[in-house]
Amino acid sequence: MKEILAVIRMPMMGKTKDALAKAGVAAFFAHEALGRGKGLVNQALLDGAGAGSEEAIAQLGEKGRLYPKRAVSVVVPDEMVETVVAAILKVNQTGRQGDGKIFVMPVLDAARVRTGEEGGLAID
Repeated sequence: MKEILAVIRMPMMGKTKDALAKAGVAAFFAHEALGRGKGLVNQALLDGAGAGSEEAIAQLGEKGRLYPKRAVSVVVPDEMVETVVAAILKVNQTGRQGDGKIFVMPVLDAARVRTGEEGGLAID
């Protein structure tokens, strides 16, 4: 089993939900999140602002702010990972900064609270 964590733009949630359904994903979690990518901020300015430099803080301005995102988490069997990642990429990839990130992580086990089913049965 793998967890796929996708951080996407807020307005893309509807398209992502539809894409996941078409890919065969029945259940997932979505959370509101705040974040920013490295391309939006000069690291030297961040370092200076972190050290308390008023000049760096002034130059940083709005570039240091956090932007609203959605974090979508899906746990799927290993054989579905490529399909799900491709589905998320297809509807979220605009080629502009801020499109998001996708992380794939191993899941050691799962348990369905209602029935006590474990492993793959818990995510079916």
